[in-house]
Amino acid sequence: MQSRKIWTIPNLITIFRILLTPGFVITYLDGNFLAAWLLFMVAGISDGLDGFLARVMKQRTEFGAMIDPLADKILLVTSFICLSAQEFIPVWLTVLAVSRDLIIVGGLFLLKFYGVEVEKKIKPLWSSKITTALQLLVVFSVLTGLAFGLDVGFLHPEVEIVTAVFTFFSGAIYLRRGLGMFAEAVENGAK
Repeated sequence: MQSRKIWTIPNLITIFRILLTPGFVITYLDGNFLAAWLLFMVAGISDGLDGFLARVMKQRTEFGAMIDPLADKILLVTSFICLSAQEFIPVWLTVLAVSRDLIIVGGLFLLKFYGVEVEKKIKPLWSSKITTALQLLVVFSVLTGLAFGLDVGFLHPEVEIVTAVFTFFSGAIYLRRGLGMFAEAVENGAK
């Protein structure tokens, strides 16, 4: 059961993760790729830690359920934009990832506007979890190469294609579910 508390340890860790993003951008744009890599790693570790602590400490909250995926998206979208702006990853992949996230977030707001209790109806998809892991892998591999001077370019084309496929299909599944909920809300006379 989720509570309405906000100031729990897991939620503070999630907020900290969001606050790491500007530091990541600054260090990345400054060419300090090792610091950017470290900040990205800390953010990644904190992503696993906040969820683990929420379960173990029985501190699952509605706020945490909403802010945790948002924190992931803020870091990933920012990372993708930074990396594609300097042509370390293809622009088309960034456009696909950002478009998917905008459609999902926009759809959630629209459903909320129409009175749909999305927190109770939308559960993370396994394909979405794989998508996030693959997107993290893309960013991690590029940042690792930049930070340590390693040639990990051989990974990129294959990982980028698989990431694109999962990004597209998980987005399509969410879109289909969202449209179904929207149709149901309209049919039931919500707002």
